[in-house]
Amino acid sequence: MKGVSLAPGDYIHFKSQVPLHKIPIGTKQWRYYDFGPKVVSPLICLPGIAGTADIYYKQIMSLSMKVWNHQEWIQSFEKFLDVINVHHIHLYGTSLGGFLAQLFAQHRPRRVKSLILSNAFLETRSFAAAMPWAPIVGWSPSFLLKRYVLTGIRDGPHEPFIADSVDFVVSQVETLSRDDLASRLTLTVDTATVEPLLLSDSFITIMDTNNYSAIPQQLKDQLSERYPGARRAYLKTGGDFPFLSRPDEVNLHLQLHLRQVGVEARPDLVQSIPKGGTGGSPSKESDKKKDPDDQPKDNGGNPESTSEESQLPPSSEIHSLDDQLLSDARICSMGHEDAIILMQSQYTVVNRILQSACELFIFSLLPIYVESSYVTSNNVWKFRQLM
Repeated sequence: MKGVSLAPGDYIHFKSQVPLHKIPIGTKQWRYYDFGPKVVSPLICLPGIAGTADIYYKQIMSLSMKVWNHQEWIQSFEKFLDVINVHHIHLYGTSLGGFLAQLFAQHRPRRVKSLILSNAFLETRSFAAAMPWAPIVGWSPSFLLKRYVLTGIRDGPHEPFIADSVDFVVSQVETLSRDDLASRLTLTVDTATVEPLLLSDSFITIMDTNNYSAIPQQLKDQLSERYPGARRAYLKTGGDFPFLSRPDEVNLHLQLHLRQVGVEARPDLVQSIPKGGTGGSPSKESDKKKDPDDQPKDNGGNPESTSEESQLPPSSEIHSLDDQLLSDARICSMGHEDAIILMQSQYTVVNRILQSACELFIFSLLPIYVESSYVTSNNVWKFRQLM
């Protein structure tokens, strides 16, 4: 029996990605493939009589797919910031994103200037306890991971704007790969806790929805207790995705936060987007301008604070400005229907004026016009008789 060399495409890819290691032990030589994260106990595959380490390449490729842990995420996110040439950041994170934002601020305090946390939490123990199969998340099939993620989204009747946000998020979950889903769930269930931050509470805003959220209220209360001096922003409704269902209110709170931490709007640096939907590359002159975030200032706890803080109005004035803006926003938000009703009433008034004008013409001017026409035609008839 002759052996035929068959090299499937996925095996060739495996060989190009995973090196074969050889270690002499005594008079014998061990050949093995080592692939996957080193933070968990490995799965050792032992071949039979007719086999080598290569026969398990399909299992190695499937079970050892890259899944992030918290430390790897922090390092990768920092490299991402380096690649896009961004040194100091203001982080806005929701749910797991809020947890990761705090972890990054804990391990890289010099890069984070402020935090906005929405429906966030401080630790992951409760999520791990609620998922008995948490240790095998990285090996679970895609359909199981998607079903678990989707069951965490509240099902039932929603207000139209909340229903639209849920539909959009569900459509996005369907686009995620198995690796993405496994990594996000691993980041949620791996045991980790946010330690006290060097960032001052005055540079943190906690923005939560009051109706319902997938994050237990107990975890949200722990977050509030950790940052007693943080600014509070509450949304009456919005569900788990207020950034989609209540964008106007969320955007307003983001603007207030940025203004409070010393970031002023710079419309002159914002490049307009053409109707085609694509924007050009930033101008070189804008790139050469110094980043205002790079200027040092004292922020009461943030090592990367800048002197621009002294130019801000007193805290009482900021809060009064915030209250005024929020009041204006509520008026704009609640007055939308009133504006429609006002337009309808104005339309009704115009219709009544036109109707009155028509009635005036019909009942007042029309008889005069008819009588004048009769007199004119009667004179013409008499003139014809005389002729």
